[in-house]
Amino acid sequence: MFLRSLALAATLALSTALPAAACEFTTDLPIKSLSAGFEAWKAVTGAMKECDPNFEASLDQEFAQKQPEAFAADPALYQIGGVANETLIPLLNAGTIRPLDDLVAKYGQNLKENQLIRVDGQIVAVAMMVNAQHLMYRTDVLESLGIAPPTTWDEVLAAAEKIKAAGAVPYPLGATTKTGWNLAMEFVNLFLGEGGAFFDDSGAATVNSPAGLATLETMQAMTPYMDPEFLVSDSTYVQQQFQQGKIAMANLWASRAGAMDDPAESQVVGKVAMAAAPKATPDGKPATTIWWDGIVIARNIPDEEAEAAFRLAMEGLSTRMVEANNDAAVWLIEGYQPTRLSEGVIASLQGGAPAYPASTRLALMHTALGNHLSDYLTGAASAEAVLQAVTDEYTTKATEAGLL
Repeated sequence: MFLRSLALAATLALSTALPAAACEFTTDLPIKSLSAGFEAWKAVTGAMKECDPNFEASLDQEFAQKQPEAFAADPALYQIGGVANETLIPLLNAGTIRPLDDLVAKYGQNLKENQLIRVDGQIVAVAMMVNAQHLMYRTDVLESLGIAPPTTWDEVLAAAEKIKAAGAVPYPLGATTKTGWNLAMEFVNLFLGEGGAFFDDSGAATVNSPAGLATLETMQAMTPYMDPEFLVSDSTYVQQQFQQGKIAMANLWASRAGAMDDPAESQVVGKVAMAAAPKATPDGKPATTIWWDGIVIARNIPDEEAEAAFRLAMEGLSTRMVEANNDAAVWLIEGYQPTRLSEGVIASLQGGAPAYPASTRLALMHTALGNHLSDYLTGAASAEAVLQAVTDEYTTKATEAGLL
């Protein structure tokens, strides 16, 4: 509920902010950040670089695997981390990020209350945007074949069959099904859309269930309409497929929507529309999860560096940055103006899409899913065997971690 209210408040109200001023803070300290590398982070770190030419940003899609060790170092290898719902948890558990209440009180006067991520009453992160996977589709392709924008996965598959038969594009569907985290994320979205529950009251895994089997069935049904190399397909792969005119539909992250209209790299400018994520069942909710992305500050650094890093981050999370990069994300920052590129996220939120249920248990489950799901999609194992393998791995890891 928190994330849904947070996002709707940010996306449904137009800002009346005055034009932003230039940089209010600069520093000579060697500030570094480690975050994901999609367009929103490029915009934020670019604005920080404008205010500190010595600032170094590592934009790395493997950031989540690298952050725990980098922040556990003493001193930490980075002062600023870019995090999301799930990737915040390992840093919290390890105690390698610092509470931000004092810095917010001194330098966060332009932050909104719904940007402040609190755990046990303390501010531990500052959110800058909301994100979700939503349906992106080629309006010209669907209109030429008389296909209405799909609202369920059954309708997506029916549309894909028509597109394939017409030979309109090389591959009707794209999906972020790269083996590992991405493939697991597809399962999480669909599984929740099927009404599935990952755990019982004791924390035991419950994915080997009718909802789990239905999820795998849908995932398998997608593969005939996708690039045969779908197990290496991550967000950048799907984005480029869209931009090159190779696919007609995908449930892709909203943070990639702006790239569709970038004339420097897209051949489909103005031809890609956004809609709510398809439902797994006709009477269900959009099969997606709502995320936030934002910044944290390392604990194992001097207070002087922490203060400089936070103040520089505020330059990145500024109205000035948003006004220059409005379509790079669904921003929570003052100055954001919703456009057609945010329609899919808003529709998914209004349809009741849940927040990603981040927890230490789900992090273990997510990893187990990523390790085994490809065996079913390649025909190496049955759906039941794969879900049992996921259950067994999760049970072992959760027991070792004292969660069972």
